[in-house]
Amino acid sequence: MSRGIEIRTSPHLKRVVTVDRIMRTVVLALLPIAAFAVWQFGLSALLLLSTTTGVAVLTEWWLSRASGRGNTIADWSAVITGLLLGLTLPPGFPLWMAAVAACIGIALGKALFGGLGYNVMNPALVGRAFVQAAFPVAITTWTPAFAPGRFTELIPSTLTPPFMQPIPVDAWVAGLNLDGWSGATPLALQKFQHLETPILDAFTGMTAGSAGETSALLILICGLWLAWQRMLDWRIPVGVMAGAALTALPFWWLDPSLYPSPGFVLCSGGLMLGAWFMASDMVASPVTATGMWIYGLVIGALTVVIRIFGGLPEGVMYAILLGNAMGPLISRWTQPRVYGAK
Repeated sequence: MSRGIEIRTSPHLKRVVTVDRIMRTVVLALLPIAAFAVWQFGLSALLLLSTTTGVAVLTEWWLSRASGRGNTIADWSAVITGLLLGLTLPPGFPLWMAAVAACIGIALGKALFGGLGYNVMNPALVGRAFVQAAFPVAITTWTPAFAPGRFTELIPSTLTPPFMQPIPVDAWVAGLNLDGWSGATPLALQKFQHLETPILDAFTGMTAGSAGETSALLILICGLWLAWQRMLDWRIPVGVMAGAALTALPFWWLDPSLYPSPGFVLCSGGLMLGAWFMASDMVASPVTATGMWIYGLVIGALTVVIRIFGGLPEGVMYAILLGNAMGPLISRWTQPRVYGAK
């Protein structure tokens, strides 16, 4: 009694789940996706993921030390940012550009707002948005999946020195004697040539694309496992997928030869990775159940609108960032009424 009585508000029963445990679980869910990226694209993908993760952790350590906040790398949030960032980049992306993206993601997307729990937007997507604007050619240069010799040699652009012109990918691909390689992702083929890649190939990951965005099946399995562990709210990814499918459906009915089918929309590009691992960011997403549905539906709809009417074939990154910006307002608009209040 000499210490006094501590009074707390409800809820009084809570799960014993710490921040670092949540982050470690997310990292475990991302590891199979990262492993598939390395198997699909080889040593270049391994170096890319190692660079983004390592630079993200080092940037987090230096900024936390410089600000006097103590060591914050033990919460594993920087590891998640680095892994997610690397998975959204082309496998042959120059490593120095990847390092810049990781540094910007941690510094501007996270530390500038006060660190973990205060970031307004997903830090990995902030870093990717920066390099999307700074290096538009490099970030839209793709390499073939399952290239022969991918475990014995690097994609030439991987070790390109800063501000130097990389070896053209076409010249490197020509030496591989690959049949049917067009140099475009399924999204680019559909948007600019109106050629829809078989959904099964896009679903299983037998296509070109960013390092960790090709296999919708694997991402779905890992995301469902994370939801089963109750480390994300299933309403957000389901809302994103529903919003994308419902928005794509009328366009596809209008002209199937011009617009993609809902199945292709869901399985292609970064929609699955964004829905399950980025839009579901606990900090940057709404906290109410109704708000999560609205948030997910808006992101899914915006993704399709940007893909169809925008200049770029992909729109997931911008849709999630816009959804993050709307998150606080959505939470405010959907706050449940206090019991007994009008």
